[in-house]
Amino acid sequence: MRSSIRGSRWVTNPRLIFGLTVIVTFTVAALLAPWLAPTAPDDIDIAKRLLPPGPGGLFGRDLTGGSVLTAMLYGGRTSLYISTLTVALSVSVGTWVGLIAGYKRGWVDTVLMRTVDLLMAFPGILLAMALAAMLGPSRGNVILAISATGWTSAARLIRAQTLSIREREYVTASRALGAVDFRLLWRHIFPATLTPLLVHATFSLSGVIVVEASLSFLGLGAQDGAPSWGALLAQGRTVLVEAPYLSIVPGTAIALIVLALNFVGDALRDLLDPRKQ
Repeated sequence: MRSSIRGSRWVTNPRLIFGLTVIVTFTVAALLAPWLAPTAPDDIDIAKRLLPPGPGGLFGRDLTGGSVLTAMLYGGRTSLYISTLTVALSVSVGTWVGLIAGYKRGWVDTVLMRTVDLLMAFPGILLAMALAAMLGPSRGNVILAISATGWTSAARLIRAQTLSIREREYVTASRALGAVDFRLLWRHIFPATLTPLLVHATFSLSGVIVVEASLSFLGLGAQDGAPSWGALLAQGRTVLVEAPYLSIVPGTAIALIVLALNFVGDALRDLLDPRKQ
């Protein structure tokens, strides 16, 4: 009975359903871009420059006559690739830093957490802009630039969880039986942090998408592949009155995916909270 009630809470949660629907739709569309795109991503037709949405193109044409729909589909692949790898790298680094700081405590905790505080004192977007400008515009460099500060929030979260979990009876019993530190961290402490870590990763995805779009908007994003949504926004800025759709389409896509990820994060936080079971 209890499991069926818990399952119904997942199925009937409107924020979770809406968020997952939008995320799955965008993800599938991006993965199927080579089959769904009406033209090649490098197809240029100056004669169709700034052609409005209609028979000539579902979302219209951009400054070079390329299909906005094609750019949106391939740009979604870029955003999906960068955001997923960035969050994976940031969460991995932050998790291990937080586990070690919270478990070891003492001077190790002090050094690691002061480093975290130092990095968090700088606005993340400004540091990402500086690193992206120095490293150059490529996907790998954008991932490194955003991850340089993105791991700090995960480190603080996992450290707080570890400080509490390390004092629990089953961890103390394993330590008394001779379990080494790595086994305690990996087999006993880390699994207990997965729930808040999952919620944190969901919110981080939305933040990374916004930062990546901002870097691309400023010309510091990945330029070794299809144009991202931020680059389309930068194009639309120059012809905002003449062709507003060039800003509306990518802006709406960014707003929808960020809203969907926040909805999923809120739903997971509520559904996975044992106090609300």
